[in-house]
Amino acid sequence: MGVNAAVLAIDAGNSKTDVALIGPDGTVLSTARGGGFQPAAVSIGAAVDVLGAALDEALARARGLGTAVDTVGHVSACLANADLPVEERELAEALRARGWGGTVEVRNDTFAILRAGVDEPRGVAVVCGAGINCVGMVPDGRTARFPAIGRISGDWGGGSGLAEEALWFASRAEDGRGEPTELARTLPAHFGLDSMYALIEALHRGQIDFERRHELTPVLFATGAAGDPVAQALVHRLAEEVVAMASVALGRLGLLDEEAPVVLGGSVLAARHPQLDDAVAALLAERAPKAVIRVVTQPPVLGAGLLGLDRTGAAPEVHDRLRAQYS
Repeated sequence: MGVNAAVLAIDAGNSKTDVALIGPDGTVLSTARGGGFQPAAVSIGAAVDVLGAALDEALARARGLGTAVDTVGHVSACLANADLPVEERELAEALRARGWGGTVEVRNDTFAILRAGVDEPRGVAVVCGAGINCVGMVPDGRTARFPAIGRISGDWGGGSGLAEEALWFASRAEDGRGEPTELARTLPAHFGLDSMYALIEALHRGQIDFERRHELTPVLFATGAAGDPVAQALVHRLAEEVVAMASVALGRLGLLDEEAPVVLGGSVLAARHPQLDDAVAALLAERAPKAVIRVVTQPPVLGAGLLGLDRTGAAPEVHDRLRAQYS
């Protein structure tokens, strides 16, 4: 006879999936990592298969540790590409059909980062990795969010967007259409090239994988830190976008006039670039002076687990025990 897991926590991003089986007392029974979750590219069914493979591995590991898991009470899944409520509902239906747990709740993966970074389900998170997104929540269940699906939903920023902007300014600087910038030298130099023309050609002809553009984002920050005005302006604009999203979300939840956490996450914000950090702090102090900035360091699967425990009504000490295992 095995044990019952209170929560199956799933954090699924574009490149990887983390799962954790959590006992009723907050103990992590088993974990596993799987592939990326990309329903738009491979279909919902195939994407859920990736989650299932990670779950199977976690169950097998639990058995190997002498803790066979018979049932799961609640599935808390925080998934990339669940950008709209209708997509969350569709994915929740797909997970319910698998019969992995008694109840299922699907949220966008940004909610996992937020919950991992706060002591209770209250606050706002801005995540800037390849893209940019912002969500907020309060204990009564209200949330604030943005579609966050690219330029058609008003987004600007993210690592990919910053790289494209840097390439645009550098190209125009080299051919004379734009103002001078050191980016025209530092971007191609990153790939061992001596001109923007050579970099453009290499990207266009596939000699450099177009997906490697994300490598240029740290180059942009380094160029700005060295004093280049164009690069500095791009970094400042990102800070403005971060603060715009955070302050609007705080306002929607009625948190502007009280102390509330603003959690920063994702590879760009977690890198702690001084110019970006300072600009975000200064701008947020103007628009939301009572906001308290936190940079999340815990893995998002912790947030998915805490959201699951919130849903099951677990006691505070259960939350604390789970959090301690990810400290």
